[in-house]
Amino acid sequence: MAVVVWIVEGTWPACVDAARAHVPEGADVVLLHVTPADVPGAAHGAFAGLLGRGHPERDPGTRVEQLAAASAGQLLTDAAQRLGRECTRTERTGRIEREVVAAAEGAELLILARDGDRTHLGPRSLGPASRFIVDHAPCPVLLVWPETAPGIATIPTPPPHPPHPPHHR
Repeated sequence: MAVVVWIVEGTWPACVDAARAHVPEGADVVLLHVTPADVPGAAHGAFAGLLGRGHPERDPGTRVEQLAAASAGQLLTDAAQRLGRECTRTERTGRIEREVVAAAEGAELLILARDGDRTHLGPRSLGPASRFIVDHAPCPVLLVWPETAPGIATIPTPPPHPPHPPHHR
């Protein structure tokens, strides 16, 4: 069994705990972190546009890339320690939602956490990337709450519907 666990700052402990609880021993667990490609690129572009290309050693995009890699590495290390068993750590860079879906190809389970409005039950509890991943995942998805789920009283009220016309026979 191959399982991908999406590791994201702030919600990763719940995902790792779900893997510990629901993934059998002996399964191949992949801890996945994706760094968005646009953040270092934006810093590179801003530097080149504002200050020219004459001093590449002062380009902040390089430092942003280094910080992102260090942060991803530390998150994956912390997640592996919490998991407490053999796993593969994978770092990707690109469009987050597409990289997660691509990493889940061939997996038997993808674990991710809700990352939107977590004060209410409902579709807004998923951010845009998570919504894309849930909608496009090529495998079953285990969607977890990073903290205790809100009560069912938080379900949004249904929209008003016009009355149905009477049925004629």
